[in-house]
Amino acid sequence: MKTRLAVLGLAALAAVAGVRGVWAGDRTDSKDPAVARTRQIVRMLDDIYKTAVVLITKHYVHDESDLPAGSAAIALFAAIKKKGWHEVRLLDATGEPMDEANSPRDEFEKKAIAHLKAGNAYYEEVVVKDGKRYLRAATALPVVMRKCTMCHPHYEDYKKGQPIGALSYTIPIQE
Repeated sequence: MKTRLAVLGLAALAAVAGVRGVWAGDRTDSKDPAVARTRQIVRMLDDIYKTAVVLITKHYVHDESDLPAGSAAIALFAAIKKKGWHEVRLLDATGEPMDEANSPRDEFEKKAIAHLKAGNAYYEEVVVKDGKRYLRAATALPVVMRKCTMCHPHYEDYKKGQPIGALSYTIPIQE
């Protein structure tokens, strides 16, 4: 039951979060066409992933024995990474994750959570790893409904719209 309620909360977050706010970040390279193209890919993927969670929850999650949409999304994220496309992770922003695997792991994710909690819908950095550039981006998952507190009682202290999580992306920049 807890898992199902968490997924329903995540689905509601995704539906509203759609990340239609200001996509602001460290835009020092905003005139770089390759970064701009990759940023558009992040927007598209963010819409796809969040919409998928909502649709899975709405149409296929009916009781506790059903695969939670959040678990389906995490499995999808793992398959996408294994195929070498990109990496996307679900991050906790509350400090009380349902699963420790969702805690911010590195400096980018920690900085991104701080920016999202400060009111931004999006945060990004361009990084270089093994001579290749990547766009690191994070999109907010805010509290959007009271139902979230059924599984996450610590969300009661969060106001509607405050981020309780994020999706963190690492996407290769196609030069």
